[in-house]
Amino acid sequence: MLRPTPDRPVEAASTSAAGNLIDVTDPRPAVSVIMPILNEERHLAEAVGSVLAQEYAGEMEVVLAIGPSRDRTQEVAEQLAAQDPRLTLVANPSGRTPDGLNAALGAASHEIIVRMDGHGELSEGYIDAAVRILEETGAANVGGVMLAEGQTHFERAVAAAMGSRLGLGGARFHVGGAPGEAETVFLGAFRRDWLRRVGGYDSSYARAQDWEMNWRIRQAGGVVWFTPELTVTYRPRRDLPALARQYYRTGQWRRFLVRQHPESVSARYLAPPTALVGVVAGAVGGLVWRPLLALPLGYAGLVVVGGAVIGAKHGPRVAAQVPVVLATMHLSWGSGFLRGTTGD
Repeated sequence: MLRPTPDRPVEAASTSAAGNLIDVTDPRPAVSVIMPILNEERHLAEAVGSVLAQEYAGEMEVVLAIGPSRDRTQEVAEQLAAQDPRLTLVANPSGRTPDGLNAALGAASHEIIVRMDGHGELSEGYIDAAVRILEETGAANVGGVMLAEGQTHFERAVAAAMGSRLGLGGARFHVGGAPGEAETVFLGAFRRDWLRRVGGYDSSYARAQDWEMNWRIRQAGGVVWFTPELTVTYRPRRDLPALARQYYRTGQWRRFLVRQHPESVSARYLAPPTALVGVVAGAVGGLVWRPLLALPLGYAGLVVVGGAVIGAKHGPRVAAQVPVVLATMHLSWGSGFLRGTTGD
């Protein structure tokens, strides 16, 4: 819900279908874009540039929460802030994403919050469309598609796998779909009042904090709305070890989420650990009873054939790498899920 601010009193309002007041005296309310940043020297200028280039009639600020990076991220951020007064830098000493998000929220001035990170680019017209859809739907959060795009052959193989149902399941923010209510969305644009209601981001989540935040919003009666109209370009990891680390950690934090919110478990979360158990059990048990070898061989056939189909339109050099990428994503996620985390 939009609320009066000292510099922009609400003189008149109408009510949306969901019963939320909408400021009609200023059709483009002020927006704060928050970005937690860590080790993003390579992509930061592109990410911030995609925000500053947005054609948006209302006031806009960008708050970067900078963690203790191992590269030139701090220097790049300072150079960008010196070039544009709309940028504000705040420190995030822990470097953890939820701490950075909460630090940026604390420094943000406005009642519409757009979540962004340093590893992607907003599509043209993203902020204008997000605000309009917030108003039209009365949702607490709206978001769209995580559009993975690679620059090298390996990165393009990762992008192809991420955008497929075989890669990460059927979540609409990965594969697209019709607009409507959703469990979660990629990044998102929030009514700040809802962030206040649920207490901000949970600092115990190093990963999966967006899913967990959206879970609490939905449990409190808010609507999370997906629309394919909104896309954010995402840059995949550069090599196989980095991809494996990413998905191992993702699996760990999905286990943490399920442990904290057992009712959130789904077949999509359980598929990778199930595949891992089947592959290992079949490979070991097959030494004693050969029919069990059908489990790892069947999985290998699935990723080889499925990967070839997924990668076919991207050329042979990409297609050849998709099966390895799929297996790395599945088995790293699965092992991380089985290992779990204590929340450190």
